[in-house]
Amino acid sequence: MPSITLATLHPGDTATIVAIHAEEALHQRLLALGFRSGKQIEMIRKAGFSGPLQVRIGTTDILLRRSEAAKIRVERS
Repeated sequence: MPSITLATLHPGDTATIVAIHAEEALHQRLLALGFRSGKQIEMIRKAGFSGPLQVRIGTTDILLRRSEAAKIRVERS
């Protein structure tokens, strides 16, 4: 199955993280927040007007900018 960006998921969709293509500082921040290849992620909410995305990894909810989510590749579950 081809990978897509996290930003393209819809609320309620689940996926598996396959890669993170970000500059070093953002990559380290995402790792610290629990974003790792092989982890399951769920799209909870997309704010309107290009606002942030709320995603869930395990039991933790995280808000991301859409530009950050566009750097995370996932495969739908």
